[in-house]
Amino acid sequence: MSETTFEQALTELEEIIKKLEDGKLPLEDAVKAFERGSELKKICEEKLKNAQLKIEMLSEKTE
Repeated sequence: MSETTFEQALTELEEIIKKLEDGKLPLEDAVKAFERGSELKKICEEKLKNAQLKIEMLSEKTE
């Protein structure tokens, strides 16, 4: 399985949020969507954290 990019995870997460906000998913599907959304949120947070660390490291090199 190839690694999910930040953009892919964010797009999928946004789609899940829209479906959950719509309120038309059956309960079981809503729970599954929530679980997947939680996974995607973690992926996004990790990608942002890594990007921030890289930026900080690059900033230190230029000072």
